[in-house]
Amino acid sequence: MMKKLKFIPKKKQHSTLKTVLVSLLITSSFYTTAEIIPSEQVIKDITYLASDDLKGRASFSPEIDKAANYIAKRFAEIGLQPLHSESFLQTFTVSQIQPNTLSVNLNGEKISPKNTAIASTIEKLEWDSNVAQVHIINKDDDMRTALRELNQQGGQHLIVIDNSHKKTFKAYQGYFNRGLTKLSLEHSGALVLVLRDDNSVESKIEQYKVSASATITQQTLTNVVGVLPGKQSPEDIVLYSSHYDHLGVTEDGKQIYNGADDDASGTTAVLNLAQFFANKGDNKRSLMFSAFTAEEIGGFGSKYFSQQLNPDHVVAMINIEMIGKPSKFGAGTIWMTGMERSNLGELLNKNLVEINTKIYQDPYPEQGLFYRSDNATLARLGVPAHSFSSTQLDKDQHYHKVTDDINSLDLSSMHKVIETLATATQPLVDGLATPTRIDKAQVRSTGKIY
Repeated sequence: MMKKLKFIPKKKQHSTLKTVLVSLLITSSFYTTAEIIPSEQVIKDITYLASDDLKGRASFSPEIDKAANYIAKRFAEIGLQPLHSESFLQTFTVSQIQPNTLSVNLNGEKISPKNTAIASTIEKLEWDSNVAQVHIINKDDDMRTALRELNQQGGQHLIVIDNSHKKTFKAYQGYFNRGLTKLSLEHSGALVLVLRDDNSVESKIEQYKVSASATITQQTLTNVVGVLPGKQSPEDIVLYSSHYDHLGVTEDGKQIYNGADDDASGTTAVLNLAQFFANKGDNKRSLMFSAFTAEEIGGFGSKYFSQQLNPDHVVAMINIEMIGKPSKFGAGTIWMTGMERSNLGELLNKNLVEINTKIYQDPYPEQGLFYRSDNATLARLGVPAHSFSSTQLDKDQHYHKVTDDINSLDLSSMHKVIETLATATQPLVDGLATPTRIDKAQVRSTGKIY
């Protein structure tokens, strides 16, 4: 039985990678002759991707480009082919929208800025009583649901909110003040929120005037995509994915969000699954391996990627998200989101009977995890797209914290998860299993404004 791998203290992580690996292999029994995926390479990949040198792999940072280049280099060494170009790097442009000014007048009364907020994809906004739709969110209304529905609808909306929703309003205000990032400005729109002070604004809005401005700038992001062409049915694609971005550093720059579990662990899995199947060299279907960017700021990597291929050709998406720690079902076990939406889980579990394990149903349905990773974008297009994870969200003290570093991981459990995924997905690779498609009508659409 494999013992839990002990990693060296973080203060010593500035040693060379060679020294780190030697220490790991001497102090643990992680290395076994029975493994189908070499643990040494798993260790190398997770060590680099979660290192301080990459400073948390924040979107738009120089360090995330270093991570992308490392992944591309690994893809080249493995023998993958780029998708639609000569480069593994899939670069695209997004628009960043930063609000500058907002002035709101209701029924002749100027509203204090502390009680206003805006989410807008429009550079200059001028409303005068007949431009926007007016909505009232009363005490007994569900504010989050109301805003989500308006966001999905798009267009221009003035929303007056009862003071009882003050805490929720402040959360949205803080979020909107940080600005928006959009892959496309095709669906322009705006939501202007006004928090009603007690008795200061009438429920019925007879006249309003809104003026707002924003600065829109363009920036680039990069996915890393490699393909192992199929030997028999190259038009069929099995997609293995993860996101390689994270949160960067703290505001003072003194601490790093290494993102070891989220999601250097998943990216390490994608790299080593690519190597495993390339070494076998007998995949009937085409295998695509993608490390997505910008998952943490809105899933823009997967959104752009989904426009670069025909989703009808994607047989299944195995999106790997946070596998660095044992799940509630035990070390080396894994669960998947949205198991009820296709029969992918059932097909994968058939191939796991022989090794006496299985993939479990998402134990945290209240968290809405199906929509919180890159699988959701492909699922909206009908792909049997699911995320696979082992994190215990109800107990994880490191999620989105600076303590999500390599010391917090159980690498032996992570290694077992990667091997389990290799075994489970083999029938997909061999063309022997084809999951049912996801019903697009049953997948919640994305927002048009934020």
